[in-house]
Amino acid sequence: MDSKEIVIKICDLNPHVVCSLCAGYFVDATTITECLHTFCKSCIVKYFQTSKNCPMCNLQIHETQPLFNLRLDRTMQDIVAKVVPGILEAEETRRREFYESRGMAVIKPSQDENENEKPALENVVKRDYSEYRNLYRDDEQVSLCVERYDESNMEDNEEEIENSRTTETVGTLSKKYLRCSARMMVVQLLKLLRMKLNIPEEKEVEIVCNEHVIHPFRTMKFIWISEWLNRAPPMVLHYRVYGAS
Repeated sequence: MDSKEIVIKICDLNPHVVCSLCAGYFVDATTITECLHTFCKSCIVKYFQTSKNCPMCNLQIHETQPLFNLRLDRTMQDIVAKVVPGILEAEETRRREFYESRGMAVIKPSQDENENEKPALENVVKRDYSEYRNLYRDDEQVSLCVERYDESNMEDNEEEIENSRTTETVGTLSKKYLRCSARMMVVQLLKLLRMKLNIPEEKEVEIVCNEHVIHPFRTMKFIWISEWLNRAPPMVLHYRVYGAS
């Protein structure tokens, strides 16, 4: 029997990935452990300020502290990111605008996200992050394997044919496995590579996943979902260095 491709309409999935409180797709999906109903984190926290019952089944969650029975549902959030194209980028933009409107420091991406153009990274790479040392302590963690790009295994494709630049020989990391926040950006990994491998500022460094060059302002979470496709950890990233153009 021939296998047939199954097409599912997004409207059929909406009841499972839409928050009943705000009627939008889950953002920071959070599940009540007592009844397993899921909502946006901000929606359910705000709702529990005036009620101690589940908004869907009316089950009493806790007599005094309903927030104790909430858990982030990262599996559900990953599902939403897969079935709703662009939701991750849209949410990152909204959060960035939220922090900027309140005068809070954020890592500001370039206005043009075109991967063929070089963003201005100097202000980000040279910034002092000591005040944010414990900012990511409670974040979701991602396991990485960071290796030097092997040109001998390069597949012939249009991207590589167009890219006629010659890579330079560079060393390997003494410890290629690391664990980091899912919110960490590629630009921060580039800074680590420059420091560990003594790569001069005039040389260009790229991160590659699945033969795709990753934009410096993509997060590890974004790469995990869009390029690594939720395969088993660690997520393998390769780095390559080009001489000054």
